[in-house]
Amino acid sequence: MFRALLVAACAASAAAFAPSAVLPRAGARVAASKGPSMQLWGDGTAQGLSINAVPFLQRPPALDGTLAGDVGFDPVGFSNYIDIRWLREAELKHGRVCMLGVTGLIAQEFVNLPMFQNGKTPVDDFFVVPAAGLWQVFFTIGAIEFFTNGFKLTPGDMFSEGREAGDLGFDPLGCGKNPEALARRRLVEVKNGRLAMIAFGGMIHQQLLTKQGTIEQLLNFKAIQ
Repeated sequence: MFRALLVAACAASAAAFAPSAVLPRAGARVAASKGPSMQLWGDGTAQGLSINAVPFLQRPPALDGTLAGDVGFDPVGFSNYIDIRWLREAELKHGRVCMLGVTGLIAQEFVNLPMFQNGKTPVDDFFVVPAAGLWQVFFTIGAIEFFTNGFKLTPGDMFSEGREAGDLGFDPLGCGKNPEALARRRLVEVKNGRLAMIAFGGMIHQQLLTKQGTIEQLLNFKAIQ
């Protein structure tokens, strides 16, 4: 059995150096070497971040480019079945929470409340908080969610009064008075929120695996040999 596997492996490695009749044409190789590029959807609009490797993707009808950060990317097709405004509301809220979460994960490496003993990592601090404190956080978040949405939480009724996704009427600095500046800030918020969601997930896994805070690991980084 071992000899058969060894022969098969040798044959496969030798085949890698043999001429192939199915190699991509020169033009295709040049295009691939340039990496991701803009393409057009079937309707002629910009395909955004899609790459040449997935030409079969079609732009979902609900993603018409009116929302900030909309590049037409929805390979699973959620927007075909769920109100796009409800999906955007969820994306913005998750992004905002993760922006605060990333800040919190970093701050907890340097800040220690006198009544609590910090865990080994900021992730461990979650398990240091008493159960009563966690329940307080849970109910506070629930109350904020209910009251800011007027007790309308489903895709069918959340926007029945014409509210825009993510707009909770909170703008103490008047950042939304200039329409052009508001459009720019909306795009910035979406991009920063998406980055924060990725960063938060990465920091959580990094701390679980290394048992070090994010800043602590960066200051004591050692490459894998």
